[in-house]
Amino acid sequence: MNSEELFEKSKKYVPGGVHSPVRSFKGLHTTPRFINRAEGAMTWDEDGKNYVDFCMSFGPLIHGHKDPDVKKAIEGALERGWSYGACEKYSLELAEYMVDRLCFIDQVRFMNSGTEAVMTAVRLARGITGREKIIKFNGCYHGHLDGMLIKAGSGLAGTADASSKGVTAKQAADTLIVELGDLAAVEECFKAHPGQVAAIFIEPLPANNGLLVQGTEYLQGLRRLCDKYGALLVFDEVISGFRVHFGGMACLSGVTPDLVTYGKIIGGGMPVGAVAGKRAHMEFLAPVGPVYQAGTLSGNPVAMAAGLANMKKLTPDAYKRLDQYSEEIVKLFSEWSESHGFQDYGIQRFGSLFWAAPTKEKLTNITQIPNNLNERFYELFKVFLNKGIYLAPNAWEVGFVSLSHDEKILKELRKRLWD
Repeated sequence: MNSEELFEKSKKYVPGGVHSPVRSFKGLHTTPRFINRAEGAMTWDEDGKNYVDFCMSFGPLIHGHKDPDVKKAIEGALERGWSYGACEKYSLELAEYMVDRLCFIDQVRFMNSGTEAVMTAVRLARGITGREKIIKFNGCYHGHLDGMLIKAGSGLAGTADASSKGVTAKQAADTLIVELGDLAAVEECFKAHPGQVAAIFIEPLPANNGLLVQGTEYLQGLRRLCDKYGALLVFDEVISGFRVHFGGMACLSGVTPDLVTYGKIIGGGMPVGAVAGKRAHMEFLAPVGPVYQAGTLSGNPVAMAAGLANMKKLTPDAYKRLDQYSEEIVKLFSEWSESHGFQDYGIQRFGSLFWAAPTKEKLTNITQIPNNLNERFYELFKVFLNKGIYLAPNAWEVGFVSLSHDEKILKELRKRLWD
């Protein structure tokens, strides 16, 4: 069966035919590609066509598909057994590897997804502070838990509206929304809700509604406000952690968060999430503390082995090469767009993340994003898909470069772009 036939069949058994909405190709006027196999920087669909992949499973495959060392670790884990529901050394090895190399954490608790990590961090922040409200930012995504599926209301410190049905007014009221980059609005929130804000949650590198790079001074300002008002600062580094730097944005910015959420790279492509922080905060978690969190598959040995193998290869030289490949790819895309009807496009890049939008302006706030983003992205996506170049199928999603996007792939990419 080809992709079109598989999608029609899938819609009979699965809501919308997909297990995550962005895979549906909604608004792109074409059928989702059903992937048959992948290797390195390439994927092959059920129709037999191959693509240079810049989705990379939305980020975890920093070494590319089917990295041989990660594959070997997975095979070794499978040989031993793939789920125990008991203590094992593999999660300990990964935890030790992370804690020994990150000066801002003492302990880590593994779970199964970035959403689950944020859910745990929200509960933990409330348990530590005894407060209920959370500040988050318009344009930052923290998974699909109820309290984070909130968008901004009309006032900076006012009540927010839910972005999904099924989220109650009470849950929405406990999440306060401000615009990225506006420290005065954050302080206004604290003053409007004295002694009620448990934590600020932020993607220190917002990369779920475009790539909205924030300045170090802004992150430092958030740290100062949290200290001033007795709230925790939580960095959501599910995307940026171990991708833009081994220590993520916490190390690049020099700003120390109280808690950090991780995912993606720490599982090597296997389901994973984690919360990390100093011992004084982390030991609020059960069984030593009063904040409950549990999971049958938490610390799954296959994911732990894959993640450790993935991370051990992230040497300074690997990051240097990754940045070089990313720079060359963005340069290539920019040259092509200027001569092929996309002169209005600019490409924002931070490390191995990039995002194309129909503007030359540097965007740092979701309110600055052009109104024609979706329309223009449809045209770009269609052209690239026909050329065998696979972007994440949504205008707001970033692109990911891997270490498998090497000189050979760059040569192939140039050929596909100019054919």
